[in-house]
Amino acid sequence: MPSFSSPSRRGVLRGSLAASAALSLPGALGAAPAFALSGRPSAGWGVQTGDVGAHSGLVWVRSDRPARMVVETAATESFRNARRWYGPLLGAGTDFTGTTRLHGLPSGEQIHYRVLLADPDDPHRTGEPVAGTFRTVSEKRRKDVKFLWSGDLAGQGWGINQDIGGYRIYDAMAKLDPDFFLCSGDNIYADGPIAATQALPGGRVYRNLVTEEKAKVAETLAEYRGNFRYNLLDENLRRFNAQVPSIIQWDDHEVRNNWYPGEVITDSDPRYTEKSVDVLASRARRAFSEYFPVSTLAPGAREGRVQRVLRHGPLLDVFVLDMRTYRNANSTDVQTTDPQGILGREQLEWLKRELACSRAVWKVIAADMPLGLVVPDPMENRPNFEAVAQGDPGKPLGRELQIAELLRFIKHRRITGTVWLTADVHHTSAQHYQPSRAAFKDFEPFWEFVSGPLNAGAFPANDLDGTFGPERVFVKAPTTANVSPADGYQFFGEVDIDGDSGELTVRLREADGTVLYTRVLEPGRVGQ
Repeated sequence: MPSFSSPSRRGVLRGSLAASAALSLPGALGAAPAFALSGRPSAGWGVQTGDVGAHSGLVWVRSDRPARMVVETAATESFRNARRWYGPLLGAGTDFTGTTRLHGLPSGEQIHYRVLLADPDDPHRTGEPVAGTFRTVSEKRRKDVKFLWSGDLAGQGWGINQDIGGYRIYDAMAKLDPDFFLCSGDNIYADGPIAATQALPGGRVYRNLVTEEKAKVAETLAEYRGNFRYNLLDENLRRFNAQVPSIIQWDDHEVRNNWYPGEVITDSDPRYTEKSVDVLASRARRAFSEYFPVSTLAPGAREGRVQRVLRHGPLLDVFVLDMRTYRNANSTDVQTTDPQGILGREQLEWLKRELACSRAVWKVIAADMPLGLVVPDPMENRPNFEAVAQGDPGKPLGRELQIAELLRFIKHRRITGTVWLTADVHHTSAQHYQPSRAAFKDFEPFWEFVSGPLNAGAFPANDLDGTFGPERVFVKAPTTANVSPADGYQFFGEVDIDGDSGELTVRLREADGTVLYTRVLEPGRVGQ
């Protein structure tokens, strides 16, 4: 890894982040920012970086008014010999958000950056700069790689509770100083309103920070935008965003629980006046693209999709899946042919091609839903299923057929180093898939690791489906449903790849960073 100490990396943020953290957030935390009072643009929502590569990265910001986004980068926190990047004009059309693409950066180096917002009519009038830092990807084989993953934020009505320190899990993750954070979906709960209080066992009260947009289910573009803004009210998250780049994917709650294309909301859910889920998904996708720095959704991107490959040097490729946009309708999932499945045919073929051409030691498949855990769709009156498995331990049926095709392809093409990471089910666990235990046997053994939630209700462990022979070797989950963040069961995972040996170590951690389970995997193997 680049030669620097974790404290110095965090130290660079103390002065500039202290200034930005001191800015009150518009319409949420009190008085207007001082720079807003003086007529200068303010970036009180912080900064983010995303999809960082060896020589490139995306920087995100939101202004409180029309402004020109300007980014300065330098090798040191003094910003001597800074390089300047002129970004977009931020306006109402993007909810005053914007992303600037950096390129030509040095590989494997610490990059210091700051964002200035300039008055579009007077470029000399700028707001207080907001600073951050990130590491570019090293192209050298012997540089370690460390990243974290989790998902599920502000779910089940459990929002930002300042009595317990807000989203305190982000501070524990920041202390590990990862190269990046992979968020496995459910970045918001657009279908989950947040009230000022929720009752806890024993007569206790969970107190939420509340906003107008979170008072009901999201239907309009403004309401979806407000859901993404809500999480940025948390100062732990804003500090984390300024220190750690992200790789973001989405799942169902960015739109509505368990949604699928073509779905029409029935009268059994009277909260919605807009009944077309496709309309809701279009609005949600726009807000998602505005509030996260995603390379394939950024302005000028040709692809316009969530699925993508992020290459992290010789040791790691991350294959980000979209298991929501192309899926078929949730059903009993026992059909004997299923060409569309959960990925769609085009995405499946894309994934196979990308896996086959990858030369990375490790190929992390970032799935927003688990493979062998049974996830029912409780919003239907019949026993429909939401993920891949449907509880029948026999030969592959329904969406399992597509996964069987992929696993067979990985085996016969002798693709080494595949590991599956996911969230979604609100507990943490490790599953080993073994053909000797499976009904479908034409694949090599592999591991699937589950983490989350970041700040949401925790739930008991899901049942396993025996089709691909999973064995749950570790799990931590509550025995009752919807345990609040105040009562624990909030999780994240860590992946650490050693540059010398190539070994990949997975650690499942609690919200305070305590290690619950560790597994070391050897490089260069098709299955293990």
